[in-house]
Amino acid sequence: MSAKNGSIKLVAGNSNPVLANEIAQQLGLPLTKAVVRRFADMEIFVEIHENVRGSDVYIVQSTSFPANDHLMELLIITDALRRASARRITAVIPYFGYARQDRKVGSRSPISAKLVANLITHAGVDRVMTLDLHAGQIQGFFDIPTDNLYASPLMVRDIKERFDLANLMVVSPDVGGVVRARGLSKRINAPLAIIDKRRERAGESEVMNVIGDCAGYTCILIDDIVDSGGTLVNAADALLANGAKDVYAYITHGVLSGGAAARIAGSRLKELVITDSILPTDAVGKAPNIRTLSIAGLIGEAIGRTAAEESVSSLFD
Repeated sequence: MSAKNGSIKLVAGNSNPVLANEIAQQLGLPLTKAVVRRFADMEIFVEIHENVRGSDVYIVQSTSFPANDHLMELLIITDALRRASARRITAVIPYFGYARQDRKVGSRSPISAKLVANLITHAGVDRVMTLDLHAGQIQGFFDIPTDNLYASPLMVRDIKERFDLANLMVVSPDVGGVVRARGLSKRINAPLAIIDKRRERAGESEVMNVIGDCAGYTCILIDDIVDSGGTLVNAADALLANGAKDVYAYITHGVLSGGAAARIAGSRLKELVITDSILPTDAVGKAPNIRTLSIAGLIGEAIGRTAAEESVSSLFD
């Protein structure tokens, strides 16, 4: 495959090499030979071992754990490509870290998502491609074109293959996720319920009640990020206490920090389905009720369309 105005090059950082390889296979292209390594003091060193002059280059790098290391890798790879005269550099960031810091939550607090957007832009990225941003307005933090892809078509396909749609209910785990949950419920023509929760402190949540009658339904919780897993576990308990038959969850980004995988495995949640936007840990791989959907096909198609100067939004029409 070649771009409309030059060859396509794919460069992978260290955040998710498995996904990068799958995207390369999807496009029928080899990954560009490059070295991304550390000096003894953990300083990052990057060297591109192929000619990229005049090329349309795509860097595949999630800013997931360790977020700061992977962010720095992205910035330094960008600088290396810019100095090697790449024609256009697109940062493909399946999981955009710092997205949850998209507003001031108190006096003298940062808006870190905007800072990270500035860093990426000033490093020399020409375009950003990401997946299910925590807040859609983060696209406006970038002063360069930004494509926010959606995992919902993958989830809808999977749900239609595995469930009886006549007995499904879509549930938003909080009020802030209602728009996302409503979009899924319309796609599969299912009723909608909402979990009313009160968050006492970061990383902890207390479910208060369920808005909607979930009795007898198989409930599907939908959200963009699962981190500690506390919200999902509490939401599943609340739904089951209100008569739900079973509870599943479809979440785009499986951050699953600390003991989250074990918490999910020991919960009453029938199954948690995540994408591979973040490289699954061993604990996630061993959890009996956590399953992963591949986004390689979606991102590969979006890269191909971008390179050919075709519509990306039509993927989700």
